[in-house]
Amino acid sequence: MIRPLKIFCLPYAGGNKYSYREFEDAAPSHYIFHTLDYPGRVPRIKEPLISDAGELVEDLFNQIKTKISDEDYVLYGHSMGGLLAYLLTRKLEEKNYKTPMHLIITGTSGPSVFEKRERKRHLMPHKEFIQEMKDLDGIPEEILDTEELMAFFEPILRSDFKVCENYVHKYSEPLNIPITVITGTEEDMEVDDILLWQKETNLEIDFNRIEGKHFFIFKKKKEVMEIIEKTLSVNSNHRKAFN
Repeated sequence: MIRPLKIFCLPYAGGNKYSYREFEDAAPSHYIFHTLDYPGRVPRIKEPLISDAGELVEDLFNQIKTKISDEDYVLYGHSMGGLLAYLLTRKLEEKNYKTPMHLIITGTSGPSVFEKRERKRHLMPHKEFIQEMKDLDGIPEEILDTEELMAFFEPILRSDFKVCENYVHKYSEPLNIPITVITGTEEDMEVDDILLWQKETNLEIDFNRIEGKHFFIFKKKKEVMEIIEKTLSVNSNHRKAFN
């Protein structure tokens, strides 16, 4: 029998606590997924949206601190969730809580790259914003082309993009935590910017690329899970078979 491993997931922009349900079908049975909630969406629909990274990380910290124990766990995030997973790790370390045994980041550059980003999706005019969402290939076009649905989703998406686009990076001592980074071959980011994750850890990052656009994680979930399983097996000794 293999000991269960908790993987706490941070949703991407526009995501919610149900965003990674597809992963459970492709993942080994000993991975136990817990996706944290953001305010302003199911099941916290009545709470105001948070568009500041620091405030959102504080909210996430208050959620996770009651869920972690002495057992090892992993933090995973895609896109905005990747940035927040990193910042949450910093917060856990700052507050002297047990930090994750591994950080898994997909679909985003190193956090220091946000300093030079001039593109502001959250300020785009409506038509340009909708086209941008279509280009990201993560939201069905029937939703993007339905005015009533977008009246609900657009404020959430803009708020989430604002989290990343107004984020100001603070340099800190590198973590002593392994980081696995996976990106799509057709994503709009430079390899040098992705490799900036190396600044955030003393250990050599595990960088992988999978064919696809920004939401390759769902079209290639089997391949994503194979990389995660291999990486965790190699870099941890806590999940040992026992009789």
